[in-house]
Amino acid sequence: MSDDETPAEPSVPTARMLTWVRNSAAYRLAKQMMTEKQLSDAISRKARQKFDGISDEQVEALAKAAVAFGLDLKALDDTAYAEIRTRSSARAGKSRKAIAQALSRKGIDREIVAQAVSDTDDLKAAIVYARRRAFGPFRRVELDDRQKAKELSAFARQGFSYDIGARVFRMDRNEADEMLGSDAFS
Repeated sequence: MSDDETPAEPSVPTARMLTWVRNSAAYRLAKQMMTEKQLSDAISRKARQKFDGISDEQVEALAKAAVAFGLDLKALDDTAYAEIRTRSSARAGKSRKAIAQALSRKGIDREIVAQAVSDTDDLKAAIVYARRRAFGPFRRVELDDRQKAKELSAFARQGFSYDIGARVFRMDRNEADEMLGSDAFS
């Protein structure tokens, strides 16, 4: 480490570190949409690997600088991230509960998560899930008790309520297709 890289205090990142964090944050945000927590965690992890003897305070300062940089560029927006992920997950047949859990794991605030999933239609998402798995009205094999239990359990494991799973299970193919075809959801 040269003299110009030695910080005045061990809690202050060096100029080299700050340059690296801007470049690293820009690179990561250009590759994919991230949450504030994801960017902070990635920068923290990489900073520890890249800079020998980096202090916890410096790591924290670099993570905060990366998030501030992303926010300044308008490349970080947890609300937009939650809305986009919610729409795509619902179109993929994910339940409101599963979507909310996934967003929470990404570090998105509970209020943002609640707002994002509030308009999600679990019935349509369950129909999409059934179509993808060939369950309920999309079933290709004869139904027996074991298959019925398997299908209903699969709905529950995906976070759908029993009522939703049972309703989709009882639908006929035309009703399911009509519900999916009624808008650009599918």
